[in-house]
Amino acid sequence: MPIFEADTVIKQYRQYDATITAVNRVSLKVEDGEFVAIIGASGSGKSTFLHICAGLEKADYGSVKIRGNDLMKMGKDELSRFRGLYTGFIFQKHNLIPQFTALENILIPTVMCRKESYRYEEHLKKLISMLGLSDRLNHLPSELSGGQQQRVAIARALINRPQVLFADEPTGNLDRENADEVLALLLETKKSIGQTLLMVTHDLTIAEHADRIFKMDNGKLRLFRDRDGTYRRNSDEEAVSKSKM
Repeated sequence: MPIFEADTVIKQYRQYDATITAVNRVSLKVEDGEFVAIIGASGSGKSTFLHICAGLEKADYGSVKIRGNDLMKMGKDELSRFRGLYTGFIFQKHNLIPQFTALENILIPTVMCRKESYRYEEHLKKLISMLGLSDRLNHLPSELSGGQQQRVAIARALINRPQVLFADEPTGNLDRENADEVLALLLETKKSIGQTLLMVTHDLTIAEHADRIFKMDNGKLRLFRDRDGTYRRNSDEEAVSKSKM
């Protein structure tokens, strides 16, 4: 059974007198330990879909299951608890609390949802070392660079050792050097901690590291590149191998 499964997800918004379909009957299955990237233009619906997948937003129709549990059927408290136990989310704009130090920001999930049998101190030391934050823990977000703030956001998302990690344009506000650095850190932590990674990005260079790439267009999702490196022009056209592109 896939660790993540979205089935016929629909999300609509009212805009003046019109109804905008941001996510249009999207289905997706992700295997345990897989890295899936979703690309697409701004406004294509990819971030809305990711937020629904992570339980941050409710769909109008469809189901979203993690470990076989349907997020759409959970109440607010149950959903919050489930997300704290099994998922992590990296926001594009960090969403760090400005009055909290880097360390305090990292530890927020442990206060909201603590795993009693989990050795936090050992994992925290590993994350801090891996992300190069040892000398920045007592700094406020305003005293950190953009790359350092993103590292703090990554550590916060990983502190509870989530089984599924969602990342919304995690390199979108970074220059090429910092973007590559953040990607390398995500891949390293994914390998060492062992997560399923579902990432939204506009950067095809970043997406190329994924096991599979999907493309979002006008709220619809289609396979863009399969596990074997085969690219697809669209769902109705013949697949094209990477070597022929």
